[in-house]
Amino acid sequence: MKNYDSNRVMNGTYGEVWFDDEYLAEVEEAKAEVDITYSDVSRVRKLFAGKKMTKLEGKITIKLHHVRSNIADKVANCVKEGKTPSYKILIKLDDPDALGAERAVFYACKPSKITFFDWKAANLSEESYDFTFEDFDFLDKVEVH
Repeated sequence: MKNYDSNRVMNGTYGEVWFDDEYLAEVEEAKAEVDITYSDVSRVRKLFAGKKMTKLEGKITIKLHHVRSNIADKVANCVKEGKTPSYKILIKLDDPDALGAERAVFYACKPSKITFFDWKAANLSEESYDFTFEDFDFLDKVEVH
């Protein structure tokens, strides 16, 4: 793409998140990424090490206005029973000015902690959750030809 109109930049205001098929209207931010680990590969007659991909780690962060206790309650009930909490998370960005929408689903999302309370007097209360994930599928992506 040699050029683009500024109104085509995607605005996060049009982002959405579903947690185990439950819509999260109180979402403020969502981020999904994959960390890639490479191992060195030694090669004869080369001083630079080659790199071989050996591990992937998926990470999701969701930040919410604290309106309800649904995620903390789901996770707490699961771990109290001695079960590993695992969920499906769907993230979407669909700005009407953009050249299309992006949507991806993440599987086997496991939380790293449960936050029950995190507040300060005279401030709006928020909650944040970090997950790992084991697989994903892009359902929609923006493609410009």
